[in-house]
Amino acid sequence: MNESGEGDGQRPGKGKTNSPESEQAEEKDESKETAEENRKAHRERRDSEKEESQDDEREQSADDTDSDRGGSDEKPGKEKSEEGKRKKPPVYKRPAFIISAIVILTVFVVGAIIVWLYVRHFVWTDDAYVDGHVVQIAPQVSAPVQALHFDDNWYVHKGDLLVELDPADYQAASEQAQAQLDASRTRVAQTLTQIESAKAAVAEAAAQLDSAQVSLDNAKRDLRRYQEVDEAARSRQQLDNAATAEKNAEAQLHQAEARKASAEANVKTSIAAEKSAEADVGTAMASLKRAQVSLGYCKIHAPCDGRITERTVEAGNFAQVSQTMFMIVSPYVWVTANFKETQLTYMRPGDEVQLKVDAFPNLKLHGHVDSIQAGSGARFGILPPENATGNFVKIVQRVPVKLVFDIGPNTNDTELISPGLSVVPRVRIR
Repeated sequence: MNESGEGDGQRPGKGKTNSPESEQAEEKDESKETAEENRKAHRERRDSEKEESQDDEREQSADDTDSDRGGSDEKPGKEKSEEGKRKKPPVYKRPAFIISAIVILTVFVVGAIIVWLYVRHFVWTDDAYVDGHVVQIAPQVSAPVQALHFDDNWYVHKGDLLVELDPADYQAASEQAQAQLDASRTRVAQTLTQIESAKAAVAEAAAQLDSAQVSLDNAKRDLRRYQEVDEAARSRQQLDNAATAEKNAEAQLHQAEARKASAEANVKTSIAAEKSAEADVGTAMASLKRAQVSLGYCKIHAPCDGRITERTVEAGNFAQVSQTMFMIVSPYVWVTANFKETQLTYMRPGDEVQLKVDAFPNLKLHGHVDSIQAGSGARFGILPPENATGNFVKIVQRVPVKLVFDIGPNTNDTELISPGLSVVPRVRIR
């Protein structure tokens, strides 16, 4: 390759200038030579590093062998200097690191298998809450509140007197109904007397009818005898008197029959009046009973055992019908857990349940599956899904499951399990 002059672009020994083509060719030759030299230097450097690494490994193995044999010979000064300059192997290549990694990986795999073998027997959810019977107490009559016999959060028993309403109006209504009942019973007694009197009048009319019948029969016989007697042996006046007597007897008979019919009608009227009076008695008794029931509603008793909650009534307030004054929460509670439909495959009533209440994390409770609702929660919502319309997106449904505690009534004041508390149930399904 031709060498360039310094600064003037002329070749040595000649005073002529090179052409641009020759200069480009020279530059290409120079770049090739430079690249070749760089590659050669890189190969030499790599071979040198490889040889040094092999020497370090041989020296390390030799040192290990000497240390195992317990040799105490000192190395030459040149070897000591080279040993000081020697590099340590990477951490991931050291035996201690490799053994530790293997042990940790083995422990992790074995632990994962044990956890899986244990966990596969359980299903759990955090969508679960304590539920129970909540009874709303409201008056059945309107009256001022006279007295309260409880306070907030008291535990009451079935039959305890809780509220007294002012009974004045209902006491007066009860007394009025009692007076109406007495009057109705008096009218019944009067109609019974009238019936007896009417029956006596019927008997008297019957007797008069019989007497009139006898008189008529006698008058007819007298008239017939006068008619059969020779006209010379009787007078015309005697015959007329006999005929008149017969007509009078017949008229008295009809009069007696009319009096008897009237007496019998009076009996029927009296009987009807008696039935009407008895009906009035029944109405009065019903009014009295209603008044007494209303009077009884002025005292409100506890319908069940439980705790007073949501009290909104005070002594002196005017209580309206169906206006909630307070609520009673029953001590018998359970858990409503909304499990995914995919978790119900092996769940059956009677399965054991471990219950953890968020409010009392140290409290260990046990229970069992009582029942599974026949339908998902969304199916009984206000707006149930209509999958036949619009675009369909499959969503895992949740089904309410009733879980019952194995403990008795919840009367513990320090760890009170109340409706609405969050619970995490774990059901053993296998």
